[in-house]
Amino acid sequence: MSDTMTIHVGPRPAALGALGTYFDGETAEAQPARLRIEEGQQVLVIEVRGQQKVWPLTDIRRVPDQADREQLVLALAGDPVVRLVTDEHRLAQRCPNLSRRNSHVKRGRVLGWAMAALASVALIVFVLVPRMADQLAEYIPPEGEKALGETTLSQIRTAMNQANLEPLPFCENAEGVAALKAMETRLSDAANLPVPLSVHVLDHPMVNAFALPGGHIVFFKGLIDTAETPEELGAVFAHEMGHVVSRDPTRHALRSAGSIGVLGLLFGDFAGGAVVLFLTERLIEAQYSQAAEANADTFAMATLENAEVRPGALGDMFQKFLDKYGDAEGTSAHFLSHPKLGDRIANSSARQAEVTATGFTDTPLLTDQQWTALKGICR
Repeated sequence: MSDTMTIHVGPRPAALGALGTYFDGETAEAQPARLRIEEGQQVLVIEVRGQQKVWPLTDIRRVPDQADREQLVLALAGDPVVRLVTDEHRLAQRCPNLSRRNSHVKRGRVLGWAMAALASVALIVFVLVPRMADQLAEYIPPEGEKALGETTLSQIRTAMNQANLEPLPFCENAEGVAALKAMETRLSDAANLPVPLSVHVLDHPMVNAFALPGGHIVFFKGLIDTAETPEELGAVFAHEMGHVVSRDPTRHALRSAGSIGVLGLLFGDFAGGAVVLFLTERLIEAQYSQAAEANADTFAMATLENAEVRPGALGDMFQKFLDKYGDAEGTSAHFLSHPKLGDRIANSSARQAEVTATGFTDTPLLTDQQWTALKGICR
């Protein structure tokens, strides 16, 4: 009695006598195959184009059919890509481990592929995109940069007004606007800015301020309410001027947009609402690099000195954030990012001590009447 049993699987093409379809995992070609079981060795022999593929019956696994057909789709333990498709369900009765989890699939290799893919994405998002953004920022004309800032500000106003569909309103009390303009003029003259500023106050309780491309600086009502002196608010103003001079907002916007684009291509929603909301969040938080934040602080203190305002006012404002939110949490994301508030306060105090030792005298940034008007800018 022969120890070989031939299994007829599905319709047999006259020319090839195929009993199944074999996929080698290297090409997309479906290769006709003859199947037979060697009873003595307990293996399935697959004849493909004059070659024999030998699969031990104990190593054959069933794979879910993505096309939802009634055929058997089989894989071989130890090989993650080779597949055999057959209509012969009697073959399933001869494979004792058919439903066992296909744990063979060279986990090390698959893990390696996954890690390589993650590394590639990380390289693009954290290295290539920032470098390209920095280079591209140098070629954006002032008009384009200002338009980018205006568009972004419009998106922010719309995204942040949860009460209705209207944009978040600007605070435009005439006396308050005049006082803010007086502060801007004195600081701008001391800073020698390369571009004109567009300064806005949004009627929102968030304790924050940020700069946008094209010279836009935005304050939230919550920040103005938190400041106890015009010098404290002016210190924040000067800090944001530092970001404008360094064009940090433009670089940051390009980096964020580039990163979102890469992630959108991978995970979908490339141009959907989630992208706009995420970009808005990133721009509001404006968590620039540690070096950019430190440089903006240095610029702010120098600007305050040139304007005859205490450089220690920057540390006074940071101290309020530290007292209210701690050094690593809170809603004031911009000022709680890089570096640590404690370090920034120490740097400001040290600079104040240096200028005090030289006989530095400060002049009030605003009159009491102007400060009162600025505090009420959202009325």
